[in-house]
Amino acid sequence: MARDFLILFKAVVAATVLGSIIAVGAETMKQPLVRIAELEIDTGQLAAYRDALKEEVETSIRVEPGVLKLYAVSVKDQPTQIRILEIYRDQAAYESHLQTPHFKKYKAETQGMVKSLKLIETEPILLGGK
Repeated sequence: MARDFLILFKAVVAATVLGSIIAVGAETMKQPLVRIAELEIDTGQLAAYRDALKEEVETSIRVEPGVLKLYAVSVKDQPTQIRILEIYRDQAAYESHLQTPHFKKYKAETQGMVKSLKLIETEPILLGGK
């Protein structure tokens, strides 16, 4: 009986370990959510917009583990044309980001500064970095 219990115990442990490995593997296979935001900012409010954007990006990267990358650039010779590359761990991380106080503050502060906003959904092909 003790031998049967030991065999059963080993089988349960093995199944638990295997289940954990499969779960971790499935988690790492999730595709990150990648999107591009194209914005046009009111010329007279560009400095204030950049300040608000800087605060929001720095806070998001610092406090949100699901926010992997946020890159903000302007189109050369068109400083009011802003492009933001956003990379989130997954859809849940993105949805969580939208509910944070710092993101809501950014949206409220910049609402009158943004003349247009286009969100482009993407399919990641290859994401690399150094």
